[in-house]
Amino acid sequence: MRASAFHISTLKEAPNDAEITSHQLMMRAGLIRKLAGGIYSYMPLGLRVIRKIENIIREEMNAAGALELLMPVVQPAELWVESGRWEQYGPELLRMKDRHGRDFVLQPTSEEVITDIARNEIQSWRQLPVNFYHIQTKFRDERRPRFGVMRGREFTMKDAYSFDRDVAGAQKSYQLMFDAYMKIFGRMGLTFRAVSADTGSIGGSQSHEFQVIADIGEDLIVYDPASDYAANIELAVAPCLLDTRAAASANMKLEATPEAAKCEAVAQLLGVPLTQTVKSIVLATERKDQPAQVWLLLLRGDHELNEIKVGKIPGLTQGFRFATEAEIVEYFGCKPGYLGPVKTKQPLTVIADHTVAKMHDFICGANQENAHLSGVNWGRDLPEPAVVTDLRNVVPGDRAPSGTGPLAIQRGIEVGHVFYLGTKYSEAMKATFLDETGKPALMEMGCYGIGVTRLVGAAIEQNHDAKGIVWPRALAPFEVAICAIGWGKSQEVREACESLYAALKAQGVDVILDDRDLRPGIMFAEWELIGPPLKITVGDRGLKDGIVELLGRTDADAARIPLADAVAQTLARLALA
Repeated sequence: MRASAFHISTLKEAPNDAEITSHQLMMRAGLIRKLAGGIYSYMPLGLRVIRKIENIIREEMNAAGALELLMPVVQPAELWVESGRWEQYGPELLRMKDRHGRDFVLQPTSEEVITDIARNEIQSWRQLPVNFYHIQTKFRDERRPRFGVMRGREFTMKDAYSFDRDVAGAQKSYQLMFDAYMKIFGRMGLTFRAVSADTGSIGGSQSHEFQVIADIGEDLIVYDPASDYAANIELAVAPCLLDTRAAASANMKLEATPEAAKCEAVAQLLGVPLTQTVKSIVLATERKDQPAQVWLLLLRGDHELNEIKVGKIPGLTQGFRFATEAEIVEYFGCKPGYLGPVKTKQPLTVIADHTVAKMHDFICGANQENAHLSGVNWGRDLPEPAVVTDLRNVVPGDRAPSGTGPLAIQRGIEVGHVFYLGTKYSEAMKATFLDETGKPALMEMGCYGIGVTRLVGAAIEQNHDAKGIVWPRALAPFEVAICAIGWGKSQEVREACESLYAALKAQGVDVILDDRDLRPGIMFAEWELIGPPLKITVGDRGLKDGIVELLGRTDADAARIPLADAVAQTLARLALA
């Protein structure tokens, strides 16, 4: 490729709405151009990166035995009604009608369509297992699209769906895809972790996220440096911090705590550690034709509630909300800020975190304004909690589940997710096959997604410096840029560049020859912004001594090398990139 025949359009400054580094650099380097909120055109440079990502994905998916097909972007609503997600999915599902008034959706994912294909195409156990995948445009109507391609509305995704005869087969398919994903992200040159995760709106009983490590990541990853344990903070197991409950050593006492509605203020006012306080969180559940039920959750004062874990507690699995002030007054006789489990106005279900259940002499709200109780103890001052479970987010230093050491937390960007679905969709949509005995059986399913366009942003967040993008070789729009100094003036420069260009192309290198005759400073700054792994500079001054300059994207200084060795040395450097 010659730069004079390619579209390179860089910007000195990023648009004001580009909040994070990847968005800024993608706009400045000319990879994307904004069309509407969360909707972008992918320019030639950006599309080259996307195609390289897609090629790696295709090669590894095909190697794992998956079969590529292509499903429509527009899907009929009746499939979503059949699966139950027409109402469940929420406002991110873009609904529309055709000219006949029939309902359709712009697909955010394809579980319904692929299940419909499977129930129509697969009749016998002899056709299983099978795994279909496609790389297709998706649309999710984000309330507030932001961060460029990281949280856009329209995006490209690879989604795959496995169908098996039984659970054992489905687990093999799941592991096959897990292994394929490890190879995919490894080949892309990214630093990533595979972490246990919540299944979310997709459903199912087992899932792993693949997280690219980056400071801007929206997800918190909990991991054990001494073992393979890693989990999204939503799913990470928070250990009980007390081995046993100590005996009561103080009497319960009413303490005046004026204007101290938070545990931090109470601890400071009473001169006690925050870890001696207990915070109360009041939830409510509503069921059809029944009055709202109120629940009291108790956490240690320095801990934060994990709503995903709460949603797995029996009685709360079908949804919950935070109680209204009127409900709180009805059950506690007091406004929020001074609530506690001792002598509530009305009986309710008390759920305590593991650590709270083993606390003694703790401090909690007194259910009267500007007052708390100190010296509170289970069994003596209030009944044992109805439920004791893990309610909180992990914090750095918590013990790992394996007991090997303290947990650490880092941020990550989710770029892939694998789910074991079981029969969630096959049962709802009656996707069956005839087993060896001739009886119908439900297909066991798994689904596996990779955010293709999101990977572009994630790679940049992980690989950049003050000058611009620093691409891993596998994803770079070009692996090598040949910069000609004085292209229009020097025949020697043109001949040397043409020779290098032809020789590198013959070796399979993705190389671009910058023949635009730009001033060196402008040309170099542009390629530092775009970020190919290597740059070769060819100019009259060096050619007089048979020398060209080879510069790695992160090198401080260029290496002066003989023109005759340039191809060999470039290939050697690329092997390490």
